[in-house]
Parts: sequence; C-alpha cells; structure tokens
Amino acid sequence: MGSTKHREHWLELLPYAETDRQREYIEALMECGTYAATAEWLGVAERNLYMAIARIKRNAARHGHAPEHDMTKTVPDGYTVKGTSTLYDDAGQPKIQWVKTQVDHQRQLEMMQEAVQALCEDVKPRKARPLRLKRQNDNLNLFILTDYHLGMLAWDEETRDDPWDIHIAEQLIYDWIAYSIEHAPDAEVGVFSQLGDFLHWDGLTSVTPASGHVLDADTRFQKVVRVAIRTINHVVNAMLDKHNEVIVLLAEGNHDPSSSVWLREMFHHLYKNEPRVEVITDPDPYYCVEHGNTSLFFHHGHKKNMGEIDRAFAAKFREIYGSTKYSYAHMGHYHHVKVNETSLMHVEQHPTLASKDAYASRGGYLSMRSAPVITYHKQYGEVGRLQVRPEMLTADD
Repeated sequence: MGSTKHREHWLELLPYAETDRQREYIEALMECGTYAATAEWLGVAERNLYMAIARIKRNAARHGHAPEHDMTKTVPDGYTVKGTSTLYDDAGQPKIQWVKTQVDHQRQLEMMQEAVQALCEDVKPRKARPLRLKRQNDNLNLFILTDYHLGMLAWDEETRDDPWDIHIAEQLIYDWIAYSIEHAPDAEVGVFSQLGDFLHWDGLTSVTPASGHVLDADTRFQKVVRVAIRTINHVVNAMLDKHNEVIVLLAEGNHDPSSSVWLREMFHHLYKNEPRVEVITDPDPYYCVEHGNTSLFFHHGHKKNMGEIDRAFAAKFREIYGSTKYSYAHMGHYHHVKVNETSLMHVEQHPTLASKDAYASRGGYLSMRSAPVITYHKQYGEVGRLQVRPEMLTADD
C-alpha cells in the first residue's frame, strides 16, 4: 500500500482526471504505491499507465497545479494557466509567484452545455397545440432574421441611424413577426431561420468570443438571455398560428457560438411534445431543409464565404442536393445584400433588421435594413417574396 505522502500526492491529482479510466488509475496508485504494482494489479501495460498519468498531470498544470515545478496556485474552472513567474529566495525556495491566466474556451463551452442540461431539467415542455388551420398547400414560408445583435447599444447621434437597445430590439421583433405573419401567403410549412449573431455577445464579458474586441453593450447578459428566450418563443407561437408545421433554425454565429448551443437545446426540449415543431439541433454550423423538389441551405457566413459555400453545401448534403432541382443558400454575417447565382445553386447574403452600431457607422457600412419572408413551392422553387423594412413597421396606417 502507498505511503501517506504518496496517497496525498495522488489525491491532489484526482480532480484533474478527465475520464473514469483515469480516475481508476489514480485510485489504484493510491492503494498500490508504485507504477509496476499498479499495472500488474490492473492488468495493463506499465507504459500505458505512465502515459495516462502524464495526461492527467498536463491537465493539472494547465490549471496551475504542478508542485514539482513549484506551481500550486490553481485557477477556477473555465480558465487555464497562461504562464507563471516565480521569485526564489537565497535558499532556492519560492518566495512570490505571479500566475497569468486565460479563458479556456473549450471548457467554457462544456460548462455552458452542462448548464443547459441542468436548466432543461426544470423546463416543462409545452403541450401540443391543436391544429387550427385546415388549409394545406405545397408552399413553405422562410422567415429570415440575421445578425440581430440583441443587447447591442447604438447612439443615433453617433451612427446617423435609429437608436438601438434591448427594449427597441424586443419591440421590433414583435412588430416584424406580426407584420410578416399577416402579409405572407398561406403555406403548409413555416421556417424560422435565425442565421446567427442573434446575441451581440456570448457571456458575462461583452467582447467578441474569438478576438476579444470590446462591444457596445446595452445591458447585462442575463437580461439579454431572458429577452432572447422570450422573443424566440413569441415568434414560434405566432408561426404556429399560421402554419401547420414550423421548423426552427437557430444558427451559430461568430458573436454567439456558445449561446446558440443552449438556445437550440433549450427550445428542442421546450417543444419536444409538440409534433408540429421541429427544432434543428445540428452542432455543425451548416444546415439544410428539404421541401419536395426544393433544397434550402443555411450558414452564418463566418466559416465559408459566398465563393465557396455552394460546394460546401453540395458536399455536406450530397443526397438532398442530388435529389432536388432547385437549391438555395442563405447567409448573413456581413449585414448587406449580395447575390451569387452559381452552377450549383442560388446563393444569397441577407441584410440585418437591426440598426447600425458605432463600428458599422465609422466603417461606412451603410446597407439597407430588412428581413424578408421568401415563399418556396415544392415543385417550382421560389415563387414569392415579402421584403419587410423597419419603417414599414412604424408607419401610420
């Protein structure tokens, strides 16, 4: 059996084991004391045991625990150690140590997913709503909302555009869906295509996830989350009143990669008892909806540009692309209209309904604001389009 000192050493490493097998190795080392005895007892190669413990130690070091190198200042879950500086006394003992940390993005995503799972345990799925509409046809209405940047703050004197804050954004989405539902043609299927960057930022700090650029934020993140859930729920319920089937797509954007995860999972859970609602939960940020002889593809635009996206979709969805005659790709990200008709499909980049922020205004990005509803037929592809602009929603009757 291992000595008390050895048992304490392994006990300190136990929290950094990432698998059940790794935890089994550490517990066995606590009992057996040596690698040779442990390997023999477990019936594994001693080399494999060494490699497993080395992985655990590397994980511990990322979190600041490596006593053999005088690293004992650990960092909270969700962060990793970027570097340390240690001042030693004349006897060679550590006197003062500075620990530099950085965000562990992968672990923060895992923590977000764990939080979503816990949240869903308390979310009661909605009961199925009776089908109110008897009419059926071969149409699909595609409601496109992209780069809404909920939580953004825009000062109209600075941007020469309408002001923007959490209250304005919430009311505008209600007005948009009400107008769109009223004026769009009848359709059997409705698709809510939220093409990414629905939230302006992705956590407690209002910065871009990848580059850390400081963003103009209107409010606290928890309030943004509340409004996001409330508005999406309102949109889905409004679409259920018009369509017999509703498909919900909440795409990943570059501003909200983690938040798009919990939004998809939460709404999937919320509507799991409603057979008329399908929430797309694909983790890959490329999405597809098949409607008879028409295929619709979606991607925010942060990973592939318009010149490459048609080939990416055709490759990722070979069977659907090959079996349909009319193919359309929809993207956002750049906040302005751009259309590209390729030999594979019609590719369209959509504008945003949101106001410009200071970054867009200072950069001279002055595109028109809108959010369309496009109608597709099962056999004939696109057959109609409703273009909705903010001024249409506030104009006098």
